[in-house]
Amino acid sequence: MATLSVGEPQEMEVDRRGESEESGDDETKRKSINGEVCPPQPSTEESPVDMDTITLDPEEEDVDLVHCRIGKIEGLEVLQKAKTLSLRQNLIKCIENLDSLVSLRELDLYDNQVRKLENLDALTELEQLDVSFNTLRKIEGLERLSKITKLFLLHNKINSIANLDNLTNLEMLELGSNRIRVIENLDSLSSLQSLFLGTNKITQLQNLDGLHNLTVLSIQSNRITKMEGLQCLENLKELYLSHNGIEVIEGLENNKKLTTLDIAANRIKKIENISHLTELQEFWMNDNQIDNWSDLDELKNAKGLETVYLERNPLQKDPQYRRKIMLALPSVRQIDATFIRF
Repeated sequence: MATLSVGEPQEMEVDRRGESEESGDDETKRKSINGEVCPPQPSTEESPVDMDTITLDPEEEDVDLVHCRIGKIEGLEVLQKAKTLSLRQNLIKCIENLDSLVSLRELDLYDNQVRKLENLDALTELEQLDVSFNTLRKIEGLERLSKITKLFLLHNKINSIANLDNLTNLEMLELGSNRIRVIENLDSLSSLQSLFLGTNKITQLQNLDGLHNLTVLSIQSNRITKMEGLQCLENLKELYLSHNGIEVIEGLENNKKLTTLDIAANRIKKIENISHLTELQEFWMNDNQIDNWSDLDELKNAKGLETVYLERNPLQKDPQYRRKIMLALPSVRQIDATFIRF
């Protein structure tokens, strides 16, 4: 059965949400540190196989052709009943010859050599498309795919967000590990719930006002220096901004539903402006410049707070580091990578 792999439990010491968990295999995820994703390495000895050597079942609805050394998409016309087609980890350079697969709901081309999004117009029933780990330079050719709810374009060479206007049913958009500099052209994506833009070259949080249903926003490992542009995201529950250049916690006045706030590995000297985040459960603040224990008072209104990361701040030099956190925040069950033993 062709399905997208779901990641294994995340390691505590690494960037927790560098990219979405639904695209990619477990081995790739284990290599994802601080939002940096190491691409799968194709074997230089592999050569494409002839599709005639692959047996296809016309009755199969879930077709799995993973790592078959397929170099060209052809001969799939018999798969009239196919609803999911996985062609991940092959040697495919061009998307072609799929016009007859009109019943297809999911298409997976993860880890190939695809250079262009094209020849997809006939797949009007498609709900999920994964073309991660390829060599795409543009978002294009998706205008007819109005039923898509999940789009994964992780780790390509895309330099701008464009041509998504017709994808009004899109709920998840993964554009991590590309070359994007500006958040733009998202206004029509009113159904979007999760947006992943980690490991790009983004300098400013902007143009997010139309994403009223967004619950997850990940922009780790970029070049952001100011927390702003989040005022319209009132349904936001998870915000990931680690590994940027942020100096002040601010701009979260309207984000009262936040349960996870990740601002690790920035340049922050004070925990402030979050006392109103009463729903907070996870607070990741490691690798900053926090040196005042009284800052923890900002978290006392979050009665359900369970996890706090403060390691590699000046506070950690205190011999009573863990004890003081436990006393200040009695609801916490995990400090850094270690669970509290009672």
